[in-house]
Amino acid sequence: MKLSKLLLIALSVSLFVSCSSDDDTDDNEVVIPKGQYENGFFILNEGSAGQGSVSFSSDDFSVFTKDAYTAANGNDLLGKYAQNIFFNGDNAYIIAGGSNVINVVNRYTFKLVAKIETGLVNPRYGVVKDGKAYVTNANTYYGKDYPNGNTDDYVAVINLATNTYESKIDLNATANRIIEENGKLYITEPYNNDKLLVVNIANKTLETPVTIGSSADTMEEENGTLYILRGPYGDRSEIVKVKLADKSVSKITFPESLDGAGYLDIYQSKIYYTVGNSVYSIATSAAEASTTAILTANLGYLYGFAVNNDHIFLADSGDFKADSKAYIYSLTGSLQKELTVGVGPNGFYFND
Repeated sequence: MKLSKLLLIALSVSLFVSCSSDDDTDDNEVVIPKGQYENGFFILNEGSAGQGSVSFSSDDFSVFTKDAYTAANGNDLLGKYAQNIFFNGDNAYIIAGGSNVINVVNRYTFKLVAKIETGLVNPRYGVVKDGKAYVTNANTYYGKDYPNGNTDDYVAVINLATNTYESKIDLNATANRIIEENGKLYITEPYNNDKLLVVNIANKTLETPVTIGSSADTMEEENGTLYILRGPYGDRSEIVKVKLADKSVSKITFPESLDGAGYLDIYQSKIYYTVGNSVYSIATSAAEASTTAILTANLGYLYGFAVNNDHIFLADSGDFKADSKAYIYSLTGSLQKELTVGVGPNGFYFND
């Protein structure tokens, strides 16, 4: 009898200790970092006649790597005129338009995974949907030797399981920025047309384009609406709102003092936009543009812009010969950090 009681007590103690130990493990779980480039942001440096590069900063600015690609891959070259980075799973895809290549790297270690080098002619921007990448290609640029340069752009379809070119979607137009929403691609024509291109991914066909005005460039989607910035030369800048459900269009036309708008981003239900080296913001529901700048940066030429993680990010193009600068401000316009990056920084990409 005494032995049975002792066994019961021992079993109870064992179960209690086991449960307590499991709880402690869950509460103090060790999180293993995925790589040195986790929890930070990349600055893509276009380069000029030489190679492009990618700089990295941690979110708290305590860690900085000026050339992450070379640090991870030695003498392998990123390519000329680095244009865009897009992500899928653990991979980052770096488009080098001047070399007709997409470098596939692990987004946390930046180790090279593959190079996509077929089916690309002056690639620009990419998005991902259901295991496929869709990349705009400028193909030939318009000129006397390329009379069809305004109509020969296309979207390259890339299988991300094999990192191989699969097919293309001819656009019969120029193409630049691209966004995917609900199985459709929305593409801006920045130079020669006043249309927003719409591509149905399922059947790879062009739908009726949306008339939005010329010189459309940067765009963002928020709650079923595309917000597109136009900055036409010699005319008023605008934010064009396209409701995706019915393709209806409304506009915020800027006053003349805001001619030449450059970039747009949306963060926490606010539209941030730039004119020259100044940054402005309005609510997404606003009907008028603000003419009161949050900040005016001391830059040569604003070449890259983003708003994220409670900060405003600006890139100075520099002279495309020497290393340039990226600047990070608070949302109220206070300078938080200045970084010396590569040649021609043109974009920010967040790896949180």
